[in-house]
Amino acid sequence: MQASVIFRRAIFPVNPEAPALAVSPSPPSAPAAHALRLPGDLAIWVFILAELLVFAVFFAAYSFARAGNVELFNAAQTTVNRTAGAVNTIFLITASWFVARSVDKARHDRIASAVRWLAAGILCGGGFVVVKLIEYAEKIGAGINLSTNTFYMFYLSLTFFHFMHVILGMVILVAVLLKLRRGGYGSHDCNGFETGAVYWHMVDLVWIVLFPLVYVMR
Repeated sequence: MQASVIFRRAIFPVNPEAPALAVSPSPPSAPAAHALRLPGDLAIWVFILAELLVFAVFFAAYSFARAGNVELFNAAQTTVNRTAGAVNTIFLITASWFVARSVDKARHDRIASAVRWLAAGILCGGGFVVVKLIEYAEKIGAGINLSTNTFYMFYLSLTFFHFMHVILGMVILVAVLLKLRRGGYGSHDCNGFETGAVYWHMVDLVWIVLFPLVYVMR
């Protein structure tokens, strides 16, 4: 049998110019079809890295100042409202979870559910703002300001800088919510939604570092 095959090939060689049999390409593997990617725009990641660098410098300056005057910082930390700080930590972590759930729902075109989850996240952000304003009112009422001592200079500066980031994050999420309700986000396009969510998660991450550093650690 093999000899006859070889003989036929010798008599009737394969034409190199003959069209080759069409071979269907193999389907992409699962990892290639679902390649990992950064959510949101690349620009927001550059912006977040810059913001994190600024906060890192502030945190390093706070730690350096604290090391030079431990007794003052320990005494001043007993006057801050740790309960308010803990409540705000819960608010921000919960808000981030709600926002993440909303993004997932929007990706699967469950817009009504996505709207509800995002609205709940914004409400949690509003809770943070209310608690922080009450905390500031208590300090101002007690005559505390930036010039009171080194600890309160850092405390007010750091927390207010973060507070402004929370406000900006809420403005972004409200804008996302309005567009989401109009059907602007879904499986067809969720990039802008992801960009806003990534910024909000950055705000949450900074607070997770700021809270123990300023309110708890001694």
